[in-house]
Amino acid sequence: MNLDELDGRLITLFTAQPQIGVLGASRDLGVARGTVQARIDRLGDRGVIRSWAPQIDPASMGYPVSAFCTLEIRQGRGHTPVVDHLSGIPEVLEAHTITGSGDLFIHIVARDNADLQRVIDAVVDDEHVIRANTAISLATRIPLRTLPLVQSASERPPQS
Repeated sequence: MNLDELDGRLITLFTAQPQIGVLGASRDLGVARGTVQARIDRLGDRGVIRSWAPQIDPASMGYPVSAFCTLEIRQGRGHTPVVDHLSGIPEVLEAHTITGSGDLFIHIVARDNADLQRVIDAVVDDEHVIRANTAISLATRIPLRTLPLVQSASERPPQS
């Protein structure tokens, strides 16, 4: 889906002020309330806006240790059994199928290094996981972001 300037301005506004609401956005952007609602619906229907849920910080909930694991899995049964296993571990935040020497790349969190060992043990406690290679994140230099991409896609220069 191509984004136009209004889409970019709308997403930028809701990113900066997630509680502004449709009426507030229409006033701020200088467009009709129906236009804002139609744009939001269209962006949601096409999967551009995936969620209005709050963004949760695991560190603020007592999980300050963040790590990334590359998993090698037993071939022949596909990724599904391992993904099903990983889905049952709350500390596994996301999993991606990858190319290269590994098969899955997962992001995990833990309360401390001893807890990280517990989480890794839970991850590899599956007959389909052959090996895990883990790297602990020391600092997040660029947190997950999409706004620069939205601004670029809508051909609107980033605001400072």
